[in-house]
Amino acid sequence: MGYAKTALLMAAMTALFMGLGYLIGGSTGMVIALIFAGGMNAFSWWNSDKMVLRMHGAQPLAPGDRFGLHEMVAQLSRNAGLPVPKVYLMDNPQPNAFATGRNPQNAAVAVTTGLMRSLSREELAGVVAHELAHIRNRDTAIMTVTATFAGAISMLANFAFFFGGSRDENRMGLVGTLAMMFLAPMAAGLVQMAISRTREYAADKAGAEICGNPLWLASALGQIQRGAARIDNLRAEANPATAHMFIINPLHMHKRDNLFATHPATENRIAALKDLAAQGGFGQGGSRQSAHPQSSAARGAGSADWSGAGAEFDGEEPSRPSVAGRPRPVPRKRRDRDEGPWS
Repeated sequence: MGYAKTALLMAAMTALFMGLGYLIGGSTGMVIALIFAGGMNAFSWWNSDKMVLRMHGAQPLAPGDRFGLHEMVAQLSRNAGLPVPKVYLMDNPQPNAFATGRNPQNAAVAVTTGLMRSLSREELAGVVAHELAHIRNRDTAIMTVTATFAGAISMLANFAFFFGGSRDENRMGLVGTLAMMFLAPMAAGLVQMAISRTREYAADKAGAEICGNPLWLASALGQIQRGAARIDNLRAEANPATAHMFIINPLHMHKRDNLFATHPATENRIAALKDLAAQGGFGQGGSRQSAHPQSSAARGAGSADWSGAGAEFDGEEPSRPSVAGRPRPVPRKRRDRDEGPWS
């Protein structure tokens, strides 16, 4: 999605916000809503990373962590031409991840413990590369501002019902106010969805280029989708406005979670990545390789060795036979496809 189209969508959300202000307090309310929107976005611009990370209980990981995650993020950041973002771990059984921050210099990548247990190192590299692509594309700031707007519009819609202003100012009447109370959050959700869904495809493509093999990310998306569908994410359910920031929609507990899809269909994303691999141009990771990144043949020629990333998550040290002169941990046998090698 081009930045011009994103600007138009954000302008539409601002107009909706101001319309609600007019509904509540006439022209004065509209001006107040505009001022409030500016202050709200200024606050979220400087504090978005802290807010979202705190919402999801993310804890920082220092360089040299026993999972090897920070080292992986650093290597992929060099591939992407980015400064190394802060790295966080969320104690959450659902496999998922997100990136946040106002710019590449003030960014963070957060993954769940469930993700570390579910994925191979190559799959994990594909996920991290996807999140770094969001940072490089400056999606993190846009998506955080959108989430803030969506939450504020829902709040204002409720105010419109309870504090609808005087009769002279509230020309829509009770029926119009009721309609606005339901339609405004719906419209905000549609704008949020429009911004998020197209950017996921762009981040998938860029992430494949960063890690060197589209099939790593394709395999990871299938794993995450299956895990997210059966494992609850209570923190995300409590903060649904942040759902679009995750690599896979973390919501599924409530009926409202499926009202709007914040992400493209995972099957379509996987198909697009497989098509990208078939086009070649990814070293050894093109169409000549198998669909699962576990084999040594699936390692891109320009990719790094991901030994240690995820390998020590459960405290056990798998063997590390040499592959093409480089050490590579061998995943333990999967008990079930959904459980992953580090379960």
